[in-house]
Parts: sequence; C-alpha cells; structure tokens
Amino acid sequence: MSITAASAAAGAPADQATVRRLNLALLLRSLAEGGSRSRARLAADTGLTKATVSTLVSDLQARQLVVEGDAERTGLGRPGRVLHLNTESVRCLGLEINVDYICGVAMDLSGQVRARARWALPMQSLGPARGLGVAADLARQLLLDCGAGAQQVRSVQLSMPGMVDVDSGILVNAPNLRWRDVDVVHSLLGRLDWRWASFTVDNDANLGAMAHYAAAPAGLRHLLYLSGEIGVGGGTVIDGSIVRGANGWAGEVGHMPLGPGDRVCGCGRSGCWETVVGLGAVLDAIADPGDALHDETIDMAERLDLVCARAAAGDERTLAGLRRQGHWLGMGLSILLNVQDPGLIVLGGYFPVIQEWIAEPMMAEIRRRAIALPDIEPRVEFSSLGIEASCLGAAHAGVEALIADPASAPIAAG
Repeated sequence: MSITAASAAAGAPADQATVRRLNLALLLRSLAEGGSRSRARLAADTGLTKATVSTLVSDLQARQLVVEGDAERTGLGRPGRVLHLNTESVRCLGLEINVDYICGVAMDLSGQVRARARWALPMQSLGPARGLGVAADLARQLLLDCGAGAQQVRSVQLSMPGMVDVDSGILVNAPNLRWRDVDVVHSLLGRLDWRWASFTVDNDANLGAMAHYAAAPAGLRHLLYLSGEIGVGGGTVIDGSIVRGANGWAGEVGHMPLGPGDRVCGCGRSGCWETVVGLGAVLDAIADPGDALHDETIDMAERLDLVCARAAAGDERTLAGLRRQGHWLGMGLSILLNVQDPGLIVLGGYFPVIQEWIAEPMMAEIRRRAIALPDIEPRVEFSSLGIEASCLGAAHAGVEALIADPASAPIAAG
C-alpha cells in the first residue's frame, strides 16, 4: 500500500514537463505495484500509447531506475523484453535516533532491506553535535554493508522522538532526548556530502505509522500507530497521508494528562500518560535503582529479555508492574479509540516484547471504556516489524518519494 506524496504542482495547470513527470511516475508505480512487464503490457495497463511508453522507459533506464530482462513469451507476435525495477542502482536510507540507541536500514527500489544496523549508545548524553556525527557514521556503515557507493543514495530520512518541523528540517523539541532546536537536515548535509541524496527528518511515530500502513491489507483507510520507547508517541495515517495538525506536531499522545500527578515527565510537566506507559516507567515499577534493568550500558533488548524471563518465572513484582502497565495502556487507548475511531491500532516499540503479560489487562480496560463497545470489537495488534519500524518507515518514505517523482533521479553519465 502506497503513502501519498503531495505534489508541488497541485492545483496548477499541467504543462508538458509536468505531464511527463506524472507519466514517468505512473509507469514506475505500475512496475512497483504490478510487477515486471513488457512495454506493450505497460501501455495496455496504464492507457498510454506504446510510443509514449517506449520514450518514458528510455528515460527511466537512463536514470537507472528500470532494467530490461528476458523476452516475454506470449505466443503471439514479436516477443517484447520484460522490464524490471532496477534493485541494484538505488539505495534509500532510514535512520532512527532514540534515547539509548541508534539504528538504520538501507533499502532498494523494491522495498527490500539490503543492510541493517543497531548500536546501543547513550544518545541523550552525547548531545546533538556528537549524536548526528554518529548518525553519519551509521549511514556510511550501512553503505559498506550493502556494497553500495554514495552516488547510489537517493534519500536519507532521519527518525526522531519529538516535535519536528518537517519543512525546515529542524527538531523543535525532543524532551526525552533533551535536544531542542536542532537543524538536523543541514547538520547531516555537512557531514555526508552525498550529492544526489535528499535529506529529511520526521517524527518516529509518524514514520512507524508509514511502515505499518505500507504493509497493511488493501482497503484499510485509517491506522493509528503507537510507538513505545522511553517516551510514547502516536502516528495517524488516513488514506495514505500522515495527519500532522495545524503546526505539524500532531500525535504527541504521550503527554495526555493521564497519570498520577506526582510523576514528572521528561517534558517537565506532571501526570503525562508516558509516565505510566513509557519504558522507563515500567522498569521503575519492577526494579530498584541498582538493578541491572537500569544499567544503560546493557543493550535495551537484553534488558527486555530479562523482564520477560522474570515474568515467565512468576516474579510477582514484575507481573504486577506489567499488569498495571497494561491497565494504563488500555485506558489511554480507549480515549484514542473514542476520539479517532481508527480501523486499526498497532502497538510498536517495546510493547510487542511484553505483549504476553499486558494484552489481557489492556483489552479489558479498552472494553470497559471505549464508547463503541460491545457492538464493535476494536482491532488492536502488536507490531511484527520490531524495534526498527520507524527506520523501515523512513527508508520506505524515500522510496515512495522517488517513485512519485522519478525525474528527481539523475541521468547516469554516458
């Protein structure tokens, strides 16, 4: 399922150059979503003339987005060559910076992940300058791992846990990361002199929502994604478009005033929802300060494994803490269900790791409080994409932008 890209020419008369760009996008999307085909079949499927398709295909080949394969055997007439997406020429990178780790993926034009990496690092204490330097190092490592060169990179999309001004490329405020007013895009541009790459930044929950919407079954129009990390954020997709709000900061659901008033949030306020459902709140509930669960030198995945081991062993403090977390999670989700009425809620981040112990109290609270029940059972699922969901969404957004505007890719020399 594709994510809609807004056109800069929306509402303007279509000149010949604009029509050509739109037709290039039509052909490339037809190959991406409908599979490899000959020129003749592409013409029949898109409604374009064979001559137009032939000219456009030559353009896409010159931009190294399409390659020609074997002859298509139909049994009638002269066989045409089958056209494929060029999965060897282009790489789109998705990176995520979070409180205690950084991760990334490199994706080809078909959406296949060619390389992935995750480094456990105290990104909060590194600060913006050193943190973005690490992000640049990770991007270079991804290229090495997938055997690609800088000239093949078409997009670098960075996921951040906070309020992002997408148009200016500035991270306005990331309370848990403790970064504020950081010009992310230009900082990365200065570190990665990748001439043909676009650099963008977006909120982690928005990008996680994009990744899950892209993988959702056909017909789903409304999806809400909840990212569970140290903080909690929400991303909403309707008909392929992210809901950003008037200022672009919609989705900060972790700061709903829903929690004990004596708990101070990373944003400086008290009683935010993430003070009871964020990862830090769960660890505080089930472990004392000197416990290994609070040791930031241990990778979070290992600490979560330890939580699961204690729960599986029947540790009462751990089980009680997870039950409380499920209760608070269901309470907040019932509010979001009443406000948004999404077709599907997907819980990502660390929530899937502990779903065995939080699902039942969560659903019990939802059924008790959601106004539409019991007539309609809400669809609440745990993500299968793992902790790199927002990285996948970031890389996928780059692929989508290229498919929506193939003319943005350079024509290869020669």
